[in-house]
Amino acid sequence: MCEFCHKHGEGEKWYLQAQNYSTDLLGDLRRRTYIHEFFKNPERLGKNISRLDDLNRLPSFIQAVVKPAISNRQKKTHYGQVLPLEEIEKIFSFVNSVIRLPCICRHVSVGTEQRYCYGISVEPGEDTTMGKIIRSVGADYLTGPHTAGLETLSTDEALEQFRELEKKGLIHTVWTFKSPFIGGICNCDMDCMALKALSKSYQSMFRAEYVAEVNIDLCSGCRACIKSCQFGAISFSVAQEKVSINPGTCYGCGICRAVCRQNAIFLRDRSTVPAAANLW
Repeated sequence: MCEFCHKHGEGEKWYLQAQNYSTDLLGDLRRRTYIHEFFKNPERLGKNISRLDDLNRLPSFIQAVVKPAISNRQKKTHYGQVLPLEEIEKIFSFVNSVIRLPCICRHVSVGTEQRYCYGISVEPGEDTTMGKIIRSVGADYLTGPHTAGLETLSTDEALEQFRELEKKGLIHTVWTFKSPFIGGICNCDMDCMALKALSKSYQSMFRAEYVAEVNIDLCSGCRACIKSCQFGAISFSVAQEKVSINPGTCYGCGICRAVCRQNAIFLRDRSTVPAAANLW
């Protein structure tokens, strides 16, 4: 299991522990201030990516020291993990409120409002603490020119939207705001700052607890999965006319499985795959 499972989950999946979504954690003044500042200053995300570009120009031995140090510091504040859809369903089985809000990453990267982010809480009712914090920011990106602010959804409505976003190739990720408090689930592609950071060899999130594998007997070689993979983990053999998945590169998001028309791709527990068991 990943580092957070041991630190924040007592050896169980940390993102399935209701206490990590608790209003008691959210009540901490430092955490509330952090969330407020996070949403108030979206442009700093773009600046952080630019700093990674600068870091990548430095000698490799400096990068080898600095990048892990930055990542470890990030784990204490805002860090994520990739989740397949069935894990999202488990989270939605115990959270009590879901609000959909504009994605702060897309605001920075493409300059348009895209509602791919979901604030989640075990606090019942529409007017949740998380919602109050975000509404207090007043940033333009929260409302946009033609919308009415945050949207309150039922868990069934949210899950249906996640299924549709998965068909579009977006991976699901869960995020802390001053760990271990979990405040949001996002749907990411290369417009997402976290995936941009990964592309620059900076560890911004944990891999999922799973790894994708191919049932060769069912694979038709259509290669739809290759196009959907955000991590470049899938390759095609011309001789065999089949695809294969590199467990050392796979993040276990399950998007390839979602687009496979032959149901030839499945997820295995990461701990049972020797080549991936210790890769997070």
